[in-house]
Amino acid sequence: MIYCVEDDNSIRGLVIYSLNSAGFDAAGFSDGESLFAALADELPELILLDIMLPGEDGLTILKKLRNDARTARIPIIMETAKGEEYDRVIGLDAGADDYLSKPFGMMEMVSRVKALLRRTAGAGDSAVLRNGRLTLNNEEHTVLLDGERITLTLKEYELLRLFMEHLGKVYSREKLFDSVWGADTIGETRTVDVHIGTLRTKLGECGGYIETVRGVGYRMEAQP
Repeated sequence: MIYCVEDDNSIRGLVIYSLNSAGFDAAGFSDGESLFAALADELPELILLDIMLPGEDGLTILKKLRNDARTARIPIIMETAKGEEYDRVIGLDAGADDYLSKPFGMMEMVSRVKALLRRTAGAGDSAVLRNGRLTLNNEEHTVLLDGERITLTLKEYELLRLFMEHLGKVYSREKLFDSVWGADTIGETRTVDVHIGTLRTKLGECGGYIETVRGVGYRMEAQP
């Protein structure tokens, strides 16, 4: 089951129709109150959440979902107005897994939903993580490129592990800084850019696995 929280009746109806056509069960809600009423009965696999809603806005709802143990791990895609970079960054920092900029196509929406469900189903605490030519061993604290060991600093290693544990997820610089350096650490997000740069250099050709998402931050895409 996928929930869509969208106050525009036409958009909500089209999203639900597209999800149903793609083989998903879906239900729509126009505001946070109706969403939370539904959550009391059934938890969905994923939530599509618009930022601009009557009553509580999407960011407030997102924070409530992330602060509730029952809903904290549900994958969430935020719907943002085109060009609203601030909303995207705030949403990602608050715990959104991905975002869609309006107006978005239904094929893109379904593709994002499928991709997020795939990667969240595979996320976990595996001792060994693999992506393309890279292998990261959490128990041995090592990184191999084509079987050859690469020497990384602690922060470079933690950045790489975060990316490999959540392939395809977009992280803002602020979220990366809080996750790797700690929310209470005094510093600047420019530190993230510097470490991403050195990490890419050490990964050589595989440095391209880490993509810059313009206006937002970084992500690592899954590689064959």
